[in-house]
Amino acid sequence: MSKRAIPLVDLSKFVNGSPEERQEFVQQLGNAFHEIGFVGVINHGIPKSLIDEFYSEAKSFFGMSVDVKRKYEVPGLAGQRGYTSFGKEHAKQSEVADLKEFYQIGQNVIDGDQIKSEYPDNVMVAETPRFTASGQELYAQFQGAGGHLLRAIAIFLDLGEDYFDQKIHNGNSILRAIHYPPITSEPDTAIRAEQHEDINLITLLVGASAGGLQLLNMEDEWIDIMPEEDEIVINVGDMLQRLTNNHLKSTTHRVVNPPREMWHLPRLSIPFFLHPRSTMDLTCLDICVTPENALAYEPITAGQYLDERLREIGLKK
Repeated sequence: MSKRAIPLVDLSKFVNGSPEERQEFVQQLGNAFHEIGFVGVINHGIPKSLIDEFYSEAKSFFGMSVDVKRKYEVPGLAGQRGYTSFGKEHAKQSEVADLKEFYQIGQNVIDGDQIKSEYPDNVMVAETPRFTASGQELYAQFQGAGGHLLRAIAIFLDLGEDYFDQKIHNGNSILRAIHYPPITSEPDTAIRAEQHEDINLITLLVGASAGGLQLLNMEDEWIDIMPEEDEIVINVGDMLQRLTNNHLKSTTHRVVNPPREMWHLPRLSIPFFLHPRSTMDLTCLDICVTPENALAYEPITAGQYLDERLREIGLKK
């Protein structure tokens, strides 16, 4: 058995465990986020049948002609809902577009919350009606699992378990289906998605249909992340790193091209980017500012920060 690149934790120990098991989970998760910024999670409660259905619906959608898919590319939404065609997004330090197309599903506000006016409606696909519908069901499941993880982090940071609850209620989270098409000729770059960090609080990723995900460790080495069956990979995003004044790490990661004999295989990946409401204050927590860890960031809200970053990666003009 090869050594794991990232620690593995069992979410059921936090959700249904004894006080001791809960405390152990909190410590394991907090340490992983502090030291590596990534963790694998099992027993996360997200039904495999729903993940499989969304994968297969996404496959059908991306298999349609470009002309049909482009009907679902909505101008002016900065890719936040519906389809974004090949070559639109790049990493913030790169001019080269990533080798991918994607589809985004956002928050579905159903409780009369005023924040609904901030969010565009989700885009329904006539040709694959279950695509957006199953995506919205999966979105709700990810939101639940992400809420548990943030409760554990709040305990780890001594903020009180419910610190994030209202901040993420009807938050601006995104479920993204990413399609990296088969590689048909010698690529200009060996990278399907250039090295980057995520913008949000945490990202939850269900196993991609092909490998390629790598993280950059403290020794500046690229390490392959190979999730086991039914494991989701969680990483810290820049908003959580910022809130904790770099105490929790938003680790650089990328997606590399597969070996030549696997070029013919497309890669489908389903990340859930868990965002708070736009009003959340990302000012560094006092407890994370110490003589050894001087204040690293200016105050900013989540909405202002997201806006800034969408411009940097080319989705917003």
